[in-house]
Amino acid sequence: MRIVLSVLFVLVSARIGFTQPDASSLIETEATHAAILDFETGAVLFSKNGNDLMIPASMTKMMTAQVVFDRLRRGEIGLTDTFTTSERAWREGGWQSGGSTMGLAIGDEPSVEELLRGVIVLSGNDACVVLAEGLAGSEEAFAREMTALAEELGLSSATFENSTGLYSENHRISAIDLAKLAKIQIEQYPEFYAFYNERSYEWRGISQPNRNPLLGKIKGVDGLKTGHLEISGYGLAASGVQNGERRIVVLNGLDSIQKRAQESERLMRLAFTAFESRVIEPSADPIAELPVWMGVERTVQIGLEEAIIISGHKRAFEAATTQIVFDEPLQAPIPIGARLGEIIITLPGQDPFRSSVIALHDVRELGFFGRVAEGLSQMLTNDDAAN
Repeated sequence: MRIVLSVLFVLVSARIGFTQPDASSLIETEATHAAILDFETGAVLFSKNGNDLMIPASMTKMMTAQVVFDRLRRGEIGLTDTFTTSERAWREGGWQSGGSTMGLAIGDEPSVEELLRGVIVLSGNDACVVLAEGLAGSEEAFAREMTALAEELGLSSATFENSTGLYSENHRISAIDLAKLAKIQIEQYPEFYAFYNERSYEWRGISQPNRNPLLGKIKGVDGLKTGHLEISGYGLAASGVQNGERRIVVLNGLDSIQKRAQESERLMRLAFTAFESRVIEPSADPIAELPVWMGVERTVQIGLEEAIIISGHKRAFEAATTQIVFDEPLQAPIPIGARLGEIIITLPGQDPFRSSVIALHDVRELGFFGRVAEGLSQMLTNDDAAN
């Protein structure tokens, strides 16, 4: 039988039955969609419509880059490989298109590395289409690959219909999944993630700046990508490190470039000042005692198997609740270090943090006569309960 035991865990100041507002009520934003993600734990620290589908605009290009990163890592292409700029890529993404562009001309043969910088630094729609056609034969086929890879990565909200982020009816992703994509790129592709931190890029003698308003503005910010369409408003996915902690911020739906710059700066600063991570190390001191059946001792002391890192709003720690979940009965013999269940620590408004708990000492099994006596005692107890 599955047993849930609530415990007071002083290491996180758990207070059973005490309520405290979660981060969503402690932080406000004008953005229609927003999320703050802790990089180390993957915890969603703040969400405003974070799981709802949104139009990502040019933040789509993070997924375009992800497909290229994946192909590079698997050795299917190299950074020096070249692709030819088609008439379609020029028409839909060149200077005359009026959108963000790398400035490619028909027949240009940029390398994969040059195209990645065109996508990431310059947000070039032409660079996206050239990569899509070069890697998949058509942009439509490439978009299907984007969606399939997103699903493989666990980004279940994502449906992509192009490589650029230009408006398409079913082209959507959530703010939280976009933040998770940023985490994946930082973890898995640090050598390519560095492109996001480049302040400008020059093609054919024309230098254009990176549009990320937080680069150089907030210490430690080193990525990622802006987005804007009339229908979606202004958005940004950004990440940075301060004091050894990395946060990822995604917001969308703001009504001006100025609002995006101001709100993204405010949320990024809050991401570092309003939230914190606490490390709970394993200890010889028990966190709870669990009942044991057929043991020389009636209980076993338990502790953490490994350290837990918990991230959340500083005020939310005051309302943390802690539970031990285990299968009853725990039957002797129990060796020291045996996994006996899990500890679940929940901060208001966040997904729980989970970790295994282990026996801190051996519990020997009763001898024959002891087991008989224990069995009789249990039978009598059951009879009394029935009566």
